[in-house]
Amino acid sequence: MKSATILDSASAHLSSAASLASQPPLRIAVVTETYPPEVNGVARTMQMIVDGLRRRRHSVELVRPRQHRADRAAREECFEELLRPGIPVPGYKGLHVGAPSRRALRDAWRRTPPDVVHIATEGPLGWSALAAARDLGLPVVTDFHTNFHDYSAHYGAAWLARPVAAFLRRFHNRADATLVPTDELAQHLDALRFERVGVVERAVDARTFNPERRSEALRARWDAGPDTPVVMCVSRFAKEKNYPLLFEAFQAMRAVRPDARLVLVGDGPLEARLRRANIGHIVAGRKEDDELAAHYASADVFLFASTTETYGNVTLEAMASGLGIVAFDYAAARRYLRHGESALLAPFRDRDAFIEAAVMLARDRELARSLGMRARAIAAELSWEPVVDEFVAVLRAKCAGATPASPREL
Repeated sequence: MKSATILDSASAHLSSAASLASQPPLRIAVVTETYPPEVNGVARTMQMIVDGLRRRRHSVELVRPRQHRADRAAREECFEELLRPGIPVPGYKGLHVGAPSRRALRDAWRRTPPDVVHIATEGPLGWSALAAARDLGLPVVTDFHTNFHDYSAHYGAAWLARPVAAFLRRFHNRADATLVPTDELAQHLDALRFERVGVVERAVDARTFNPERRSEALRARWDAGPDTPVVMCVSRFAKEKNYPLLFEAFQAMRAVRPDARLVLVGDGPLEARLRRANIGHIVAGRKEDDELAAHYASADVFLFASTTETYGNVTLEAMASGLGIVAFDYAAARRYLRHGESALLAPFRDRDAFIEAAVMLARDRELARSLGMRARAIAAELSWEPVVDEFVAVLRAKCAGATPASPREL
C-alpha cells in the first residue's frame, strides 16, 4: 500500500487531470544554481520541470547565476530569466554558484510577487532566495538533490558530515515543503530530523534516450567491433563517484574479456587524473542531448559504482538506452530495478558483489541484452507528465495555505 505523501494536503485541490487544467496558471519563481547548458542531474531535472510548467501555461521566472560574460536573460512566452552574478566553482570548469542576492530578489519579488518560490539548490543564491521569500511572506518549496553530508568522507573530512547535515537541515526546515524523489531518501532525511518532506518522483525522456541511437561508427572510434563488450559510466568526474571501484570492476571484466572497452562520459575535477590512469579506458568528456544519447545506446553495460546519490538520473538514462546495468541496490536502482530481472544490483557498498556482477555481464553478453531490454521497458513508462502534475499539485497546496503533511509515513 502506498504511504501518504505531502500531496495529501492538496487532495482538496486535485482529483483528476481535468481539475488540474481548470485551475488558473501560477506564477512560479524557480531558483537554481545550475541549469543547461550545464550538464548534471540537477540541471537536467530542472529543465524538464520548467519545460513542463511552460507547457501547462504557468509563468516561470528562472533565477540562476550568469554562466559566462556574454550570458543574457531570456524573455519568452510564459518564461523569463533573472540572472545574478556567478561565482566560479573551483575544479569545475564553467560551473558557477550564484552570488548572495537577498536584496535584489526581495526588490524584484516585491514589484512582481510570484505565487510560490521553488528553490532547487542550497548555495548562496538558494539561501538568498529563501531569506527574500521569507521576508515577503511567500510560500517556499525546496528540492533535496545532493547528499553533500555524505561527500565529506571522500575528501578526508568525515568529521564534517554532521555539521553539513545540520546546515542542510536548517535550510530545508525553513521551507513549507522539501521534495525528494524516493521513499528511501524521505526516510533518511526523516531520521536526520528534516521536516515536511514529500516525495515527487522523477522520470526520463525515453524518446531521447533510446536503443535506436546505437552507432556502429561511434563504437568503431572506440576500437569496438559488433561483438566487443563496451562498458560505460556517465558521471561527474569527482571523488565521491567511487572511480577506484569502477576501475577495479572493469579490470576484473577484462580478465574475462580482454577486448572490453570502458568509456567515461562527463567532466569534473578528476578529469586529468582519469586521463592519466591509462587502464585502457576512453575519456569521452562531456556530452549533451543527442550526442549523449548516442553514447549511452552504443554501449552494452552500464557500471555505476557511486554510493552517494540522492537518486542517480543516469540510472534512468541507462535503463531507457537498454543497457545491462550493474549498480548498488539503492536510490533509483532500488526504486525501479530488480536484481536478476532488469539489472544486477549489489548490496549497498558491497564491493565484492559489485565486481562479481560486473564479471557476470562480461561473461554473458546475452544476459546483459536481456536485462537491458527489461530495463528499457520499465523506463519507457516513466513519463515526465505525471511528475510535473504532481509537482504543480504541491505548489498549489502551498499557495492555498494547506496544512503541510507530516514527513512521509514509512
